[in-house]
Amino acid sequence: MGDNIQSVNDIDYTPIRNVHPSPADWRDVFIYFLLVDRFDNNSKGTKPYTSSSKIQEPDISEGKKFQGGNIKGIIRRLDYIKGLGANAIWLSPVFRNRQEMEDSYHGYGIQDFLRVDERFGNLEDLQELVKEAHSRDMYVILDIIINHTGDNWAYPGDYPYYYWKDAPGPFDFGNWRTSLGASDSNNGIGENDAVWPLELQSPDCYKRRGQITDWNDTDQAVNGDFFTLKELDVRRSDVLDTLIKAYKYWIKEADIDGFRMDTVKHLESGSTAIFCNAIREYAKSIGKHNFFIFGEIVGDDTTIQKYIGRNSRIPGTHERFPSLDAALDFPLYFVLEEVIKGFSDPSVLRNRYDAFRNLYTDHGEAGRYFVTFVDNHDQMTRPYRRFMHGNNIWQQAVLAMAYLLTSQGIPCIYYGTEQGFDGGGEDDAYIRECMFGGNWGAFGAKGYHFFNQDNPIYCDISRIANIRMEEPALRYGRQYFRQVSAGTVTGSTFSYPTNGNCTLAYSRILDTTEILVAMNLGSVPRKDYVIVDSNLHRAGGNMVDLLDHEKEYLIGHSGSAMFVKIPLQPYSIAILKEKTG
Repeated sequence: MGDNIQSVNDIDYTPIRNVHPSPADWRDVFIYFLLVDRFDNNSKGTKPYTSSSKIQEPDISEGKKFQGGNIKGIIRRLDYIKGLGANAIWLSPVFRNRQEMEDSYHGYGIQDFLRVDERFGNLEDLQELVKEAHSRDMYVILDIIINHTGDNWAYPGDYPYYYWKDAPGPFDFGNWRTSLGASDSNNGIGENDAVWPLELQSPDCYKRRGQITDWNDTDQAVNGDFFTLKELDVRRSDVLDTLIKAYKYWIKEADIDGFRMDTVKHLESGSTAIFCNAIREYAKSIGKHNFFIFGEIVGDDTTIQKYIGRNSRIPGTHERFPSLDAALDFPLYFVLEEVIKGFSDPSVLRNRYDAFRNLYTDHGEAGRYFVTFVDNHDQMTRPYRRFMHGNNIWQQAVLAMAYLLTSQGIPCIYYGTEQGFDGGGEDDAYIRECMFGGNWGAFGAKGYHFFNQDNPIYCDISRIANIRMEEPALRYGRQYFRQVSAGTVTGSTFSYPTNGNCTLAYSRILDTTEILVAMNLGSVPRKDYVIVDSNLHRAGGNMVDLLDHEKEYLIGHSGSAMFVKIPLQPYSIAILKEKTG
């Protein structure tokens, strides 16, 4: 059909080929999240970065504009991603942004919902990427936005308008933004002008309440403009229907496997549920029976659970529809880094999972509702910094990713974490470095690529990811934090760690299988005893380290307690399973 459609009513939603089936369970998936503009530009001859590569003070103006990454570059790096152990790719938005605005490299300022941005490639490139990913048993997830468009129109006089709670109604509409391109449609709006599809070319499609000034005000968050990005009125059935049809198009045309939904807190819950239900029903109708929709909800567990694991009431009706399948795990993100680095008492981690027992009827299944992460491209509630910013202990990056890969949830890695990217600064551009080098490379380097499959962080993550895929308990099991003892072994000496210099241990249990994960978070070797489930093991048996099968540990007992003694080097990990046969 091509990628220059002007109306959603022109779309035939019959798939152009047999669709790729969904995974049976998304907990079988390890997601690699990348920014299209910053990942790879498909250019040959770029030298690899080394410790002796020239570095310089970064020019922040470069970080705020397009760098040249494209879809073809992603295609040629699929084996790099798969080699890490990831079997799904989450792409930043690929949809057409305003062509005259260089600062929308991130893709979140959409001008045409039915077209790939030419700076990233075209529809055929996206189709080829998905086809190549599927041939490698990998899935592709698109980042989507339904609460706002790009800065496609102006308020009167092109002045900034700000949210005013006492306004008698929507502010007046000023004018559609245009570019130098010639008009080529009956209403005088060209392909580079205003917004597409044409169903969104009415001022009434937008709430027109001005920019948000207080992000903690719920009314502003839902009704105000996201900076200069214009808030859509998704309460209107015609607007919501247009968005549903636009995103159905990408499933049909490119065989997409899932969506990540941006800024969910800025949407009415009923509209979110209608959208998600419509997309899932369409996907099922064409053979994708487990299409995945997860969302960005920056909040605590009480806030997140309103969107997942339950039906949402649709205002003005007796209908209830399921909303998101999962949410980005911000509650874990808020505490995990400090625990792994030894800055926080591990009890904050235990308390977070204890809350599952109150919020979800089956806490063992709670992991299906969360996409877990340690680095991401948006950090609204903390300074802009990656996990490794200001940190020279690369093993801690491995421990953080190991936690995601062995704990409850659907693990996600942000591009560059596997190479130790350490960006940080007063602007989000500092955590959006170029993997292919360009003028905004990591570590202050220019013109060097960072696709080093011998990097020890990459290698260790790959080993742990492979173990996750081999062990169902690490994907579906219940999770229990374990007590440890650093001294003599009696029932009274076991306790949960109360400071960061400790062995952090937890078990995943599925049926009769227990896998014990132990991490030394400290800078000195440790030889701690760790409790295991006395109902699943026998004293005198052995547990083997799945990371090194030459290492075996005797299962001992004292009274009713059963345990293993685990020697660990600083910042190291062991993944133990009872030896059979």
